[in-house]
Amino acid sequence: MSMKGILDELHYSVELLEESAALRDVIDKHIHDQTLALKSAFFVADLGVIVRQQIRWRTKMDQIRPFYTVKSNSCPVVVEILAALGTGFVCSNKHELDLVKVFGVPSQDIILGGTCKQLSHIKYSAKHNIPLLVCDNEVELRKIARCHPKAKVLLLLTSESCCEREETAIPFGSTLKDCRHLLECARELGLHVTGVKFNIPSCCQDAQAFSRAVSDARCVFDMGEELGFEMNILDIGAGFDGSEAQLDKVHQTLKPMLDMYFPPSTSLSIIAEPGAYYVSSAFTLAVNIIAKETVARDCSGQPHKLLSANDEPEFLYYMNDGVYGSFANKLLCEDSISMPSAHKEMSAEEPLFSCSLWGPSADDLDQVVERCLLPELSVGDWLLFSNAGANSLGPAFTNTDQHKPLVFYSISEYDWQEIRNCGVSLETGMKNFSLGPCCLRSCMSEAAISTPA
Repeated sequence: MSMKGILDELHYSVELLEESAALRDVIDKHIHDQTLALKSAFFVADLGVIVRQQIRWRTKMDQIRPFYTVKSNSCPVVVEILAALGTGFVCSNKHELDLVKVFGVPSQDIILGGTCKQLSHIKYSAKHNIPLLVCDNEVELRKIARCHPKAKVLLLLTSESCCEREETAIPFGSTLKDCRHLLECARELGLHVTGVKFNIPSCCQDAQAFSRAVSDARCVFDMGEELGFEMNILDIGAGFDGSEAQLDKVHQTLKPMLDMYFPPSTSLSIIAEPGAYYVSSAFTLAVNIIAKETVARDCSGQPHKLLSANDEPEFLYYMNDGVYGSFANKLLCEDSISMPSAHKEMSAEEPLFSCSLWGPSADDLDQVVERCLLPELSVGDWLLFSNAGANSLGPAFTNTDQHKPLVFYSISEYDWQEIRNCGVSLETGMKNFSLGPCCLRSCMSEAAISTPA
C-alpha cells in the first residue's frame, strides 16, 4: 500500500466511556446494531489496555526499552498510540515501515526484523536510513552488505526448544559456533555488528532458558569485541504474553542475569520486542452463529449420522468468521484461540453441551475450536472471543478487505487522562483521533461509530 493509501486510513473515531459505562456495554450496543443490520463479525478495542500495559512495562522493566512488533497487530490506531508513548518498532516489510514512518518515528527507533528479507525491503531500509537489521545466516549477511552496507546488524541467537510448540516449529537463529563465523564474515564484508538478539517464547516454563540465553549473548559480545566491533545493543526478544504474572516472572529471572553479565556500567542499550503483550487483551471479537448441526456425541466425526433419542447431543456451530479471516493464527499455533463465551444471558443451571466451532467456508481446515462447552445456541446468537488482538488483524491475516471485520475503538475517561499524564496530547501526539462521548443508545448516530481498521 502506498503512503497516500495509509494516510487515507488514518481517521478513526474513539468512543470516550464515562465512569458509569463499561466495555461490555459497548459490546452490547454494537451487537444490537449489527443484529438489526448485517450481523457482521466485529472487534471492540479497549485502548486503555494498551496504555496500562505501557505503564506496567515502565514500572517493572524500566531498564529495557520496548520495540513493538507491528505484525502482531498493524491497526494504525495501535501504532499511533505506541508511537506517542515513545516505543520503538519492529517491522517485517515495507508496508509496516511506511505505517510507522507516517507517525514520525525516528529511523533509529525502527528495526527491520525477520531472518529472510526481500532485497527490496533491505534497499528500502537503506534509502530511509533505518540502521538496525536482524540476521542469523551468511546468505542474509551478504544481502545486507550488498544492499545496505551502513546497516548495524543484530545477530539472532538460537534458543533451545523448551515447550512442545517450539519443538515442532522451524528453528531460527545461530549457534555460538555459527556466530563466530558470522562475525568474521561481517568483518570481511565491512559490515558493523552492533549486538545480539535472542528470543525465549512466552510458553517456556524453564527459568533457566533466560539464564542460558543471557550467558550465550555475553559470549557473542566478547567475540565481537575481540574482532573489533562496538557491541552495544542486547535484544531480549518477544517472549511476553501480556499477563502481569508472566512479566513478573521474566523480570525476576532476567534482572540478576543482566546485572551479572551486562552491568549498568557497560552503557548497554537493552531492548525487547513485545507484540501480543500490548494488544492481545485489548481486543474482543464478536462473531455470529450462521448455521448449526446436531450430531451424536460418540459419533461426532460423522456429522450426517442421525441422532437417536438415547444419544447425548453435540453441536457444530458455524460462524461468520473463521480460519481464513480473523482466526488465521490458528494455522500457525493450534492453541492460540481463547475459549469463547456466549453473549446471551443464561442462568447458572442452564446445561452445557460439547460443541465445535467452524468458520463459514465449509472447509475441513476451517475449524476454529475443536471442542468446548457452551449452552445450546441458536442461529443468530453471538459468541465473544476475548484476548483477540494479536495476529488477527492486518493485511497478513485476512485474504481480502471484504473479510476484515469493523473495529470499534473505545477508551475510558480515566485511561485517557493517563495518556495525558504520560505527556501525550491529542493535538501533538495523536492527531488522527476523533474523540467523542460514547452513546449507549441503539439509535447512536453513525458519526460516532468507528471506521474500519
